[in-house]
Amino acid sequence: MGFARTCSVALVGVDGVVVEVQADLEPGVAAFTLVGLPDKSLTESKDRVRAAVVNSGGEWPQKKLTVGLSPASVPKGGSGFDLAIACAALGASERIDPRVLADIVMIGELGLDGRVRPVRGVLPAVLAAAEAGYEQVVVPESAAAEASLVPGVSVLGVRSLRQLIAVLTDEPVPDEDPDEQGRTDPLAGLRMPGTGTATGMHSMGASHYDHDHEHDLADVVGQLSARTAVEVAAAGGHHLFLEGPPGAGKTMLAERLPAILPRLGRSESLEVTAVHSVAGLLPPGKPLVDVAPYCAPHHSATMQALVGGGQGVARPGAVSLAHRGVLFLDETPEFSSRALDALRQPLESGHVVIARSAGVVRFPARFLMVLAANPCPCGRFSQRDALCECSPSTIRRYQARLSGPLLDRVDLRVEVDRVTRSQLTGRGAPGETTRTVADRVREARERAAARLTDTPWRTNSEVPGRELRSRWYASPGAMDDAERSLERGVLTARGLDRVLRVAWTVADLAGRDRPGVADVTLALQLRTGVPRGVPMAIGASR
Repeated sequence: MGFARTCSVALVGVDGVVVEVQADLEPGVAAFTLVGLPDKSLTESKDRVRAAVVNSGGEWPQKKLTVGLSPASVPKGGSGFDLAIACAALGASERIDPRVLADIVMIGELGLDGRVRPVRGVLPAVLAAAEAGYEQVVVPESAAAEASLVPGVSVLGVRSLRQLIAVLTDEPVPDEDPDEQGRTDPLAGLRMPGTGTATGMHSMGASHYDHDHEHDLADVVGQLSARTAVEVAAAGGHHLFLEGPPGAGKTMLAERLPAILPRLGRSESLEVTAVHSVAGLLPPGKPLVDVAPYCAPHHSATMQALVGGGQGVARPGAVSLAHRGVLFLDETPEFSSRALDALRQPLESGHVVIARSAGVVRFPARFLMVLAANPCPCGRFSQRDALCECSPSTIRRYQARLSGPLLDRVDLRVEVDRVTRSQLTGRGAPGETTRTVADRVREARERAAARLTDTPWRTNSEVPGRELRSRWYASPGAMDDAERSLERGVLTARGLDRVLRVAWTVADLAGRDRPGVADVTLALQLRTGVPRGVPMAIGASR
């Protein structure tokens, strides 16, 4: 009887669970049994592993082989266990010394010819292995750079099972051609159906302003109020609602928002990279996502596409793909009400909890939400002219598609006006560039971070209202107008807290130590969308 064990990782959302892969050989009729709650794709690994071992020059044991995945109570799926199963079987047949395999974590899919193919979720899998105390990890060669992002772990990238066997047995390592076309293993097949660019459910990494020449704020004509709201949203992480007619520039502003966000820190980059790795959306040659992601799903997206889910193992949705970045919902009233109301939980908590029969999955979802909507179905409704042909009841029904509880969670609400002929054809000075605004946003974020040192929060939008009211006060009398709005029912209690958060962001952008009357008034104007006679140009006031 032969026995060997090695380790792999099962992913539950973006969290990994180290799984011990045990192989036992007994005399009897040749058979291959896999136990431990495997799904269909994992059950099929029996045929893949057998063919890979034989085509790699190994001898498949003609005995009763039982492979157990422990802990058996954790559901396991995917093809990432192939490499560990093959090595455990070879260890049980004494082709590899079982003692060498015991402390190694192996992640990778096997082709029938023995090639080691990439799989989703390498980064969170290696993170889980490191947290469990393992120091050696074997991954596909194309995923070695991603696995190397985890400190304290020795990563071995292999191109084939034949190479791995040679390394583990101290034999000469054979050379393996990348493939017939001279390329490394392609990442094709890693994307989940429904997460491609055709559906809008993709994560478009926002380029930093140093090399993003296609999305510059200077291209936006006019729209001073909307530009100010975008700057405040970026500086404090506040959600934004842009309402205006078609062609006014709502999408242009949303596309330029990620470029003024600061670069992600190390821990934030690992969080975002882990989500994108599980979704199979990491761009080739860029294992670490260090810029704010941008996700713009189509208005036909389902609730599962927005918040995550799907059949079988739950997959991250748009809110998780936009983690630490921007989620842009264009034509927001056209989304289903169930999908929009499902956004309430992540907007408040910063994560999504999805319950399925196979277990509960938690995905991170702390994003900056930008809503864009027309004032009516035809888009021409305005107080200034009579171009709209929609009936009042139609306009009310259209605007009512955005529920009050959802809009109450939006800090900034701005009306985007039509661009006039003089603005479009004028030769005046262009607006501020992305670089200028991004520098000011970065300075404001640094002030907020310094103020919030030794707290779990880093931006003004994250600070709970009770902490703002008890630790960080506005100037005396600055909140009087906002408190009167609360008494009149214009603001809710949540809305009052959000006005104070926005006021702190405005003060950070202007370089003031605490919000004054002008800061709170501007925050109240941005919150309610009602003009209050204060200038909207934060940058021009410095």
